[in-house]
Amino acid sequence: MSARRIVIGSDHAAVALKAEIVKELTAAGHSVEDVGTFTTDSVDYPDIAAQVAAAVTTGTGAAGILLCGTGIGVAIAANKCHGIRAAVCHDTTTARLSRQHNDANVLCLGGRIIGSAVALDIVNCWLATSFDGGRHERRILKISAIEKKEHR
Repeated sequence: MSARRIVIGSDHAAVALKAEIVKELTAAGHSVEDVGTFTTDSVDYPDIAAQVAAAVTTGTGAAGILLCGTGIGVAIAANKCHGIRAAVCHDTTTARLSRQHNDANVLCLGGRIIGSAVALDIVNCWLATSFDGGRHERRILKISAIEKKEHR
């Protein structure tokens, strides 16, 4: 797996797990931008999700990783941003499939749901997996088309 620029962020519920992931990514040679938070003081996860999503959509980061208590809140917030396909993953199978079939560009993890060993396996699997394209490309294009429609 070649080194990439990864933007990562978490809310207060997953600060410790985020620190472990940052350490692992840096040791593997990746360039990591940590947008916070850095303490267990309460913060609003949509703010962190918006920062990571913006970095991914502008190309500042090749991939994004978001963490909160369950991974669900940051995924919902990130998926509101045009061009983001954020996936909550709890194991390497969902991580692999989120990349192969859905071309997920933001990985979301639950700091209160999974332990660090599993989280690190998920991160490594997710980063090592490529989009399969083919029949899945048509579906990704349909997702992009939904983003462009005005909903009332």
